[in-house]
Amino acid sequence: MFYHLFEYLEETFNLPGAGVFQYISFRAAAAVITSLIISLLFGKQLIKILVKKQVGETIRDLGLKGQSEKKGTPTMGGLIILGAILIPTLLFAKLDNIYVILMIFTTIWLGLIGFLDDYIKVFKKSKKGLSGKFKIYGQIVLGLVIGTTMYFNDSIVIREKVSEEEMVQVADDGEITKITEPSEKFSHESVKSFKTTIPFFKNNEADYSKILSFLGEGYEKWAFIIFIIIVILIITGVSNGANLTDGVDGLATGTSAIIGATLGILAWVSGNIVFSDYLNIMYLPNTGELTIFISAFVGACIGFLWYNSYPAQVFMGDTGSLAIGGIIAVFAILIRKEFLIPVLCGIFLVESLSVIMQVGYFKYTKKKFGEGRRIFKMSPLHHHYQVKGYPEPKIVLRFMIVGIILAVFTIITLKLR
Repeated sequence: MFYHLFEYLEETFNLPGAGVFQYISFRAAAAVITSLIISLLFGKQLIKILVKKQVGETIRDLGLKGQSEKKGTPTMGGLIILGAILIPTLLFAKLDNIYVILMIFTTIWLGLIGFLDDYIKVFKKSKKGLSGKFKIYGQIVLGLVIGTTMYFNDSIVIREKVSEEEMVQVADDGEITKITEPSEKFSHESVKSFKTTIPFFKNNEADYSKILSFLGEGYEKWAFIIFIIIVILIITGVSNGANLTDGVDGLATGTSAIIGATLGILAWVSGNIVFSDYLNIMYLPNTGELTIFISAFVGACIGFLWYNSYPAQVFMGDTGSLAIGGIIAVFAILIRKEFLIPVLCGIFLVESLSVIMQVGYFKYTKKKFGEGRRIFKMSPLHHHYQVKGYPEPKIVLRFMIVGIILAVFTIITLKLR
């Protein structure tokens, strides 16, 4: 909103200082500050309202230390996160940018699904909340929207590097000699492509359409089917992974802030032709604008962590956890870095795997031996350490340290090939 307003003021009235809104760095800084202010100031007021409305969390007795004290802690605090993301984005981002539009849609869509789940749990007194299949349906719809938009929208393009012969003049004994040197530069034309980034490989780009090359001539026209399926799987996996991680105070919020900051760096360099050329990565025109959105996301997570750190004054509920997981997944897909998710979102991945392994092994042993056995003392993994006697703040802090290590390693992959 402010971008368009000050652009008009500069063009029409030549207003001094209005041009500062052209800089992504300025608007990103403004977004993160605004997001922090909203989450810190208005978050406190929302918590009071939630307490007054008796929007308390129903705690399932798992026999964990300190669990009983959490009973009645207000939930649906994800509303703080959603507001602190959307308001700065609407204020400082270019609202005609397709990437920003998709991120706003993702935030609202998954936020509504999560809110509906929390509403049923709190006000309808249903412990199960929204049926799991409806959550999956919602994530599938989001995947279809993101996948089809990326395929059909002409604004979502990439710039590929092309080989050129560079003529260099060298003085040798007073004579000028022309030497031809091959080089690679970004093409001046943008193209539609299903290419994405593959970490650790020298030529670190792969095309989804190649999966269907066995179909023969014209296989490219069916590539969007594979792409949409992969998009749906990534969104579902990461969104549910974040939901599972939200089990102890500050864990999901803290790790999401770290992931968001890393994605912001990746979006910044991918949307800048100079940095993309230097790092030899895919250049994605107009994705730099996503830096404003992810700055607001990081500010929202940090601001919410102020109230969500141990002992939590508020829980985000599915309103927040489903949304932040989906935001991370869609953001990574838009900047063509989805194959870095297993590394960057390693905490989410391990939490999800611990549940899958626990449930799978229990069913297998019950069928084979007549008695179910467990790999972990309890799943998700953070509960395993709780049962072993680790204090909750120590678990969260150590998981966040691992998250920082994974984030650093993710950035290093830009040059580690």
